[in-house]
Amino acid sequence: MAQGVAAVAAGALVAAVMMVAIPMLWAKFFFVAWFTVGGWIAAMRLSRPGASLAGVAPLLLAPVLAMWVLAAVELSGADAESRAALFLGQTWNACPGRIAVLSAPMFAAAIWGMRGFAATRLALAGAAAGLLAGAAGSVVYCFHCPELAAPFIGTWYVLGMLIPTALGAVIGPLVLRW
Repeated sequence: MAQGVAAVAAGALVAAVMMVAIPMLWAKFFFVAWFTVGGWIAAMRLSRPGASLAGVAPLLLAPVLAMWVLAAVELSGADAESRAALFLGQTWNACPGRIAVLSAPMFAAAIWGMRGFAATRLALAGAAAGLLAGAAGSVVYCFHCPELAAPFIGTWYVLGMLIPTALGAVIGPLVLRW
């Protein structure tokens, strides 16, 4: 029994070291985790009348700009034949939809939670709930997704997060009215 526990522990340790050795995996994780925090801050502020959004826009733009700079560096160092693969990967057509689907439970929870407050900017509040949900869905998806190229992440993950954000902007005025 003890030998089995030691073997499992050793295997888990090796797997953890392997994950640490993949820096782009962590860049992808922190990229979407940053959006989750930013979405949470925006949603909390927009849930209350008169709350300021000061500092939220730079908070949300910073990771996008950082990923796009990283993508530009990655693309500039790649030969012409491999640039499309860096941008499209193998899952470009599934990634945004999967993120949107994974965001659905969090989106419902965020909207439900916001209804208990007194949001006044309903489209913006709905968009913030959608961004929070899309970012949370991205966090879940990022450990499943095999893509690690910055051009891919900076395009398809952002699009995946924008789907629930746009949906939230559309339905926010309908479901957050009080």
